[in-house]
Amino acid sequence: MTAKLIDGKAISKALKADVRIATEAMVAAGARRPGLAVVMVGSDPASGIYVRNKRIACQETGIHSVAHDLPASTSEAELLALIDSLNADPTIDGILVQSPQPKHISEHAVIERIDPRKDVDGFHPYNVGRLATRQPLMRPCTPYGVMIMLQKMGIDVRGKDAVVVGQSNIVGRPMALELLMASATITVCHSKTRDLKAEVGRAEVLVVGTGKPNMIPGAWIREGAVVIDVGINRLPDGKLCGDVEFATAVERAGWITPVPGGVGPMTIAALMQNTLESAQLRQGLKGA
Repeated sequence: MTAKLIDGKAISKALKADVRIATEAMVAAGARRPGLAVVMVGSDPASGIYVRNKRIACQETGIHSVAHDLPASTSEAELLALIDSLNADPTIDGILVQSPQPKHISEHAVIERIDPRKDVDGFHPYNVGRLATRQPLMRPCTPYGVMIMLQKMGIDVRGKDAVVVGQSNIVGRPMALELLMASATITVCHSKTRDLKAEVGRAEVLVVGTGKPNMIPGAWIREGAVVIDVGINRLPDGKLCGDVEFATAVERAGWITPVPGGVGPMTIAALMQNTLESAQLRQGLKGA
C-alpha cells in the first residue's frame, strides 16, 4: 500500500480563495473590510518568516493587515498597552502576537489580555472553553486547519480510534477537542505514556505534534491509517522533516500529510478564516 498524499498547499489555496470571495462580498455590500493586527516582538528569524507568510496571506485574501514590529527590549507593560489599544480599535478584528516572545514577557498574560472575539489564534482560555463545550468561536488555527483538511478530503472520523501524540496548548489539547467534537474516540499520548508504540499502532487516525524529528517510526503506523504530521523540523543538512518517519509511513498509511506542504499552509489559511469570521461576527453579519 502507498498512502494518498493530503495536499495541504492546494486545500489552503482554495480556502484562501473562498475567504477572498467572502471578504470582497462583505465590502461590496457596504461592510468594513476585515482587519488583522500582527504583532512581533524582537527579530527571531523563524518568527519573521511566519509573520511574513501571514502578511502575504492577508494580501491574497483581501484582509487589511496592520504590522507592529517591536524591539526585543519592549516591556510587558508596553506590549499589553498596545493590545489594549488594538482591542479598542473598531477597524481591527483579529490580534495575533507572534510566539515566542522575549523571556521577560509572560505569554499567558499576553494571551489573556486579547479580547476573545479578536483572538484569531484561538488560544484564549475563553475560546478553548468554548471548544471544549462544543460551542466553538475562535478555533485554534492548526487543529481547525486539520479538520478543514480532513473534511475537504472526505475523511470521516466519526467513531474512529484517534490518537494524538503531544499535549501542547497550541496543537495537542485543542486537536483532541476538535476530534472529540467530530465524534472520534480520543487518546492523547505524551512523555509519560507507557507504551507509545502500541497506542500509535491501533490508531485509525494519528495526529503527531511533538516537534521531534522522525519521532514516530513509520513501522508503527497501522495499515490504512490517516496520518497527520504537524511537525516541521530542520535537520543538520538543512532538509525539512516531520515528526513521523515519512518514507516508511507512506508505505503503510492510507492517507498522509507531507512535510512541508501538509498542515503548515492550513494553519495560515485557518487564521484567515478566523479573521473573516471575527469580522462577520463583530459587524453583525453572522451569529455566534
